[in-house]
Amino acid sequence: MTYEDIMQKLEALGSKQTKKIYENHGVKEPYFGVKIGDLKKMVEYVKKDHDLALQFFRSGNHDAMYLAGLSINPKLMSKETLQEWVQGAYWYMIAEYTVAGVAAESNYALELAREWMKSDDEMTAVSGWSTYSNYLSITADEELDIDEIRTLLQRVKDTIHEERNRVRYVMNGFVIAVGSYVSELPEEAKQVAEHIGKVHVDVGNTACKVPVAKDYIKKIEAKDRVGMKRKTCIC
Repeated sequence: MTYEDIMQKLEALGSKQTKKIYENHGVKEPYFGVKIGDLKKMVEYVKKDHDLALQFFRSGNHDAMYLAGLSINPKLMSKETLQEWVQGAYWYMIAEYTVAGVAAESNYALELAREWMKSDDEMTAVSGWSTYSNYLSITADEELDIDEIRTLLQRVKDTIHEERNRVRYVMNGFVIAVGSYVSELPEEAKQVAEHIGKVHVDVGNTACKVPVAKDYIKKIEAKDRVGMKRKTCIC
C-alpha cells in the first residue's frame, strides 16, 4: 500500500472521542484520533517498509508518527535519523514511546540515551530517560553498566523533585525499570523509591496517575518477575 492509501485508512479509523482523549493529553494537530490497538493492526500494511515508515514520521501527523515507530526496523535507523526523530517529538507520547522504543532497540541506544538525558529540552530529556529504561528491559544483565545505573539512581534521588514535569515521570519510571529488570539492583531501586516517595506530575485533564515506584517494584517481586526481560520494548 502507498503512503496515501495508509493515510486514508488512518483517517477512516479516527474518531472524535479518541481525538478528545489525545487532546486532553496534549497532542496537537494534525492527527486523526486512532486508537493504539488499531495502529498496531495497521503495521501489517506497512510490512516493515523502512522508507515508508520514515515518511510517516516526517508527516508530523501524530497517528502516522506513532505508526512509524511500530513498523520501523530499529536496526536500520541511523543516528542522524534518530536525532531527527527526537527533535520532532513535540509531546510526551511520541517522546516516551515512539522515539524511546525505537532508539532503545537501535545500535545507538546508550549513546543517545546518555546524550538526550542531559538535554535542556524537556521532551528530548524525556526520550533519553525512557530510552535507557527501555534498554534495561531488553538487555541481558551481563551487558549492563551497573555502576552507571547506580549513578543514575543517585541522580534521580537527588534531583527528581526539582526536574521538569514530564522528566519527573520518566525518572520515576527509570527507578521502576531498574527494580524490575536488573536482578542485582532491586533493593537499591527500592531504597531510592522510598526516598523519593510519591512523584507529582501534571497529567493535564486526564485520569492518569503516576505509579508509586516502591509499590510497583514490590508487585514485580511478589510475582517473582524481577530480572525477566522483554523481547521488544516497542509498543
